[in-house]
Amino acid sequence: MNAAIQSIFQLGFPWQTQDPFLFCVYHLDYYPKGNGDMGPAASLNGRNLGNDFTIKDGWRMYHGQTIPGFPSHPHRGFETITIVNKGFCDHSDSLGAAGRFGQGDVQWMTAGRGVQHSEMFPLLNSERENTLELFQIWLNLPSKDKYVDPHFAMLWHEDIPVIKTENSSVKIIAGTYQNTKAPDPAPNSWAANLNNEVAIWNIHIDANSTYTLPKANTKVSRTLYFYEGESIEIEGKSVTPNFGIKLNPAVDVIINVKGKTGYFLLLQGKPIEEPVAKYGPFVMNTNTEIQQAMHEYQVTQFGGWPWPHADNVHDKNEGRFAKYPDGTLVEK
Repeated sequence: MNAAIQSIFQLGFPWQTQDPFLFCVYHLDYYPKGNGDMGPAASLNGRNLGNDFTIKDGWRMYHGQTIPGFPSHPHRGFETITIVNKGFCDHSDSLGAAGRFGQGDVQWMTAGRGVQHSEMFPLLNSERENTLELFQIWLNLPSKDKYVDPHFAMLWHEDIPVIKTENSSVKIIAGTYQNTKAPDPAPNSWAANLNNEVAIWNIHIDANSTYTLPKANTKVSRTLYFYEGESIEIEGKSVTPNFGIKLNPAVDVIINVKGKTGYFLLLQGKPIEEPVAKYGPFVMNTNTEIQQAMHEYQVTQFGGWPWPHADNVHDKNEGRFAKYPDGTLVEK
């Protein structure tokens, strides 16, 4: 009998991933009330503003100076998939696209040959706290697609299927689960080819219950991240939160959840199996391509920055919306 568990590892910042994934971070920040200008109604003294990644009072400013988040920065050669379960993210990019998304929405952006974007976390509530829970996943592009045109898409939470049973729910952000398919990913994505069996699932399993994760159809990399709960047991091995589990994709995995409800993120996919050269926001196949990306960004700024501020945020009274590069506006 094949063992279900290949290895267990502690989660850091970022989380360890397997090909075709490059990177995954989990942000959980208990922001205070907003100050009316979408920043925190709290002192910023004692923070390393511009590079505030240390949790202080339950939250971080990241690269933001007045509003938490990540001001404009470039990407090339991969895709970002941003899942906002709680709170909001304001997106702006060099294509002219923009959006405010949250409460379960997902943004899927193909950087391709190059794009700048900003991701800010506006604190919209002035009367109560502003909790943010967010995953950002980097999915690699194969060499043939690293120079495709950038692409921006929103997967609204109303359109993302959730399969519920008596004791579990599975949100299907990418891939197929129990014959239910996720919304289409970006067209040039590694996930767009069903043969690559890319899956991104957010799984909740009730306390003191058992759930069976079905085996994959092909030989893929498969990692289960246990990010909230008390403990679980798989094949007699006990695992606590803040651990990842590399799973054997060829077997069903029985998960026994102890104590509190268990919360998991599953990432799986067929490995691309190409060389990876990384430097900050650029992911290519060779160091020469990295140098070329840096030079092109210095010269072209990947189209420039059409917004008034590097840390651009949208009007406080805006709801959830997406403005696409062709001017199409979708409001929720």
